[in-house]
Amino acid sequence: MVDTLKLKELLTKKNMTQEKVAAAIGMDRSTFYRKMKGGGESFTIGDIQKMVEVIPLTKGEAKDIFLTS
Repeated sequence: MVDTLKLKELLTKKNMTQEKVAAAIGMDRSTFYRKMKGGGESFTIGDIQKMVEVIPLTKGEAKDIFLTS
């Protein structure tokens, strides 16, 4: 499961929006919002890799957000 709350907090800190991230990774805004609302479980590895680069996230931040149990 993805820690969507932590992801949203980091987006705010880095002056990013979900809409900007969706556009930058080539995903429709509504699809991105739906995936976030669903706990992020349907994000693919490719989606996650693109988010890590676009936001950008450190290895520690990525681990805390995407490798939760």
